[in-house]
Amino acid sequence: MGYSKILGIGNALVDIITMLNDDQIIRSLNLPKGSMTLVDRAMSERIQKEIANEKRMLVTGGSVANAINGIANLGIPCGFLGTVGRDELGKLFEEEQKNQGISPLLIHSDLPTGRAVGLVEPDGERTFATYLGAASELHPEDISQERLQGFDIFFVEGYLVYNHALITAAAVAAKTAGLTIALDLASYNVVEANLNLLNELVDNFVDIVFANEEEAKAFTGMEPLEAVANLAGRCDIAVVKIGKEGAYIQQGTHLYHVPAAGDLVVDTTGAGDFFAAGFLSGIAKEYDLEKCGKLGALLASRVIRVPGAKLAEETWVEIRKIEQNL
Repeated sequence: MGYSKILGIGNALVDIITMLNDDQIIRSLNLPKGSMTLVDRAMSERIQKEIANEKRMLVTGGSVANAINGIANLGIPCGFLGTVGRDELGKLFEEEQKNQGISPLLIHSDLPTGRAVGLVEPDGERTFATYLGAASELHPEDISQERLQGFDIFFVEGYLVYNHALITAAAVAAKTAGLTIALDLASYNVVEANLNLLNELVDNFVDIVFANEEEAKAFTGMEPLEAVANLAGRCDIAVVKIGKEGAYIQQGTHLYHVPAAGDLVVDTTGAGDFFAAGFLSGIAKEYDLEKCGKLGALLASRVIRVPGAKLAEETWVEIRKIEQNL
């Protein structure tokens, strides 16, 4: 039996990962620490000037795009739907997807390819300032049944919730096509700003929901154990990640706690994305939920050891060996 095929939809971005010595730049820019803030082009350029003398690296990113990269490296057939510019960063994004074995269902825009400046403090906490650029040009009519055809799981990036028409159209189209819908709640400030729509999506469309502790609190008003139970009563599978304490997973009345798989932290960028990658790959391979969670924790533990959300091939070889014995 073949694996389920996974399609991700989200913001196609290039991450500018910047390692800071302290939080002075974050405070001077008045960015909410530990979250993702949408900024306009002028603000993005101002931030890039502020960090010009800091240690930086360019990696293709976007929350769901990161997860799809992880899913592809675990051998799951997958694709990514998003919008890039007709520029060098857009070419970089598309070529990297192809190189990873991802089917790039990309739409091209005249706007610049989106970029996310990731400001990483010494303890690994990251704060993102994101200029969407071309990524904002994804429209409801781009979510066609033709593009969904052949896929079984549809992974939706919570950051898309700012475009109410788009995320609603995506949920309706995927549900009509009979796909399992997974949603990541993205960031606590995203949840707070879009609470009503997210409630509607989770209650009526979503099968699997991912949240970290802060997002779960913003969404339900509850602490992790109560939050995961609340969410599991509203969709099929709920996952609440609790950092170094691991994650709670609940389906119906069945509750699991999966411990974190490591404590070495260089940069937490991509930790939640890679947890989702491991978990959804486990679902695609028909693992039990506890093993899905362990695979998610394994991927998260490896990505936080490096700057950015990309792993070396030798790390993937190690992960695939460990997976066989989870």
